Amino acid sequence: MGNIIGAIVLGVIATICFVVSYLQFNEKGFLFNNAYIYASKQERKNMDKKPHYKQSGIVFVLIGIIFLINAINIILQTGWLFYLATGIAIVAIIYAIVSSVVIEKRKK
Repeated sequence: MGNIIGAIVLGVIATICFVVSYLQFNEKGFLFNNAYIYASKQERKNMDKKPHYKQSGIVFVLIGIIFLINAINIILQTGWLFYLATGIAIVAIIYAIVSSVVIEKRKK
């Protein structure tokens, strides 16, 4: 019973991540990006938000996939899906760092 509840919770979190990702790709709602969050009000007005929305959208898709894979792993009780989720997490971290550097270089 506990496994089913855990899988449902992970599935709900994955769904929330996919919804946030959809909103980020459509440039709607709050921009979940450090460059935007830490920028001053004047910088936010002049900032090109499109690449930051895209970056946040991709990261939220990857996070949603990680939660979905973990939910499936709980249901199917396979050990190898954990490694797939870990690999996607590593890809998400690398993407976030590299894309942040690329966005900053394009800005200059």
